[in-house]
Amino acid sequence: MTAPEIPESHPRYESLLTRHRIEAGVDRGLTSRQGLIAQGRGEAFDYLLGEETIPSADDAERAAAAHLLRADHAVLSVNGNVAALAPEETVALAAATGADIEVNLFNRTDERIERIVEHLNAHGAEGVKGTTADGRIPGLDHERAKVDADGIGSADVVLVPLEDGDRAEALAAMGKTELVVDLNPMSRSARSAAVPIIDNLIRAVPNMTDHARELADADESTLSSIVDSFDREAALAAAEERIRAP
Repeated sequence: MTAPEIPESHPRYESLLTRHRIEAGVDRGLTSRQGLIAQGRGEAFDYLLGEETIPSADDAERAAAAHLLRADHAVLSVNGNVAALAPEETVALAAATGADIEVNLFNRTDERIERIVEHLNAHGAEGVKGTTADGRIPGLDHERAKVDADGIGSADVVLVPLEDGDRAEALAAMGKTELVVDLNPMSRSARSAAVPIIDNLIRAVPNMTDHARELADADESTLSSIVDSFDREAALAAAEERIRAP
């Protein structure tokens, strides 16, 4: 989606374009109104990070790509904000890594699930999961506990962009390798992750795809080395240091 009323020369072009996509997502029934608040909170942290992918985030994106490539069953979890902001990019990452895509919502309704699946299909997705909801995440109640048993329920590696903290903790407690995209290095979501990716979703997903394509022919030893050498605590500390820098 484009926003022709915003000139590319505008110094806040990317930020304004992102806001436009979220607004359009709400209008189309993809994104909840609460998603607008989450987007604004993320923008504040992105501003403090310099609105760029810092080196530690790029390292995390490379480690995440390696995890996805070596997984037995990888799943990319998509909520309303992800669907509005990066549908085509998510489909590209799934294609580059062989991962499944599953729609999973905090504020879940069948209508929103169907609209997001249709939206992803329109951007090239196939076999999107999330409509069956025949599995549950232990330790959570209500609709947000629902997952597909043959999707997130059976995955060993899950990419969960823009996830709420207690759900991220619950997924980690299931023993899944959790890759979290979150602009706040102090959030429970980021601190629950095996790979915390402290970056803007619109940069993080294409970066992971680029790394996955670069590593497509890498052997298991190379992928394992990338995974094992990633230091999650150092990545969190580097992002926090950038945010606190004068």
